[in-house]
Amino acid sequence: MSQTNHLYLLTGSNIEPRFQYLQEAKQLIEKDIGRIEKESRIYESKPWGFDSSENFLNQVMLVFTELPPYSVLKGILQIEKSMGRVRNSDRYDSRIIDIDILYYNNECINQPGLVIPHPRLHQRRFTLMPLVEIAGSKMHPVLNMDNSELLSQCEDNSVVKEFEEESE
Repeated sequence: MSQTNHLYLLTGSNIEPRFQYLQEAKQLIEKDIGRIEKESRIYESKPWGFDSSENFLNQVMLVFTELPPYSVLKGILQIEKSMGRVRNSDRYDSRIIDIDILYYNNECINQPGLVIPHPRLHQRRFTLMPLVEIAGSKMHPVLNMDNSELLSQCEDNSVVKEFEEESE
């Protein structure tokens, strides 16, 4: 019998139709990665690490998967590609869809192309707010603080607000 792994993913989009792209990504995650067990509300924030007039929508979800970490990564990259994401370089830019692995069980992986927990998770309010909503007491296996503590100590003071779907 295969093991069910607890996978936390962050989805994001800042190219219209942003909301529909997040919905499409969710459907593909359910089809190709695993069952979405819990999901946060959708949050809106300005881009992080680059300038753009288009705000991001982000959502965190807990996915139950039987896939090992590298298969999850491969599946996520395939979903992004199938939705039209083009990776131009290592710099940040606007995107149709972005899917980040935040946590995989309590594992720590530091390999070329795959670092879990996400190395900038604790620096980003747009990641921590939806993460705290569904997993506030989950411990970060490297920093030894739970997500709520990480949010309270986060130095990113950007505005992250709950998204109202009808305003799109």
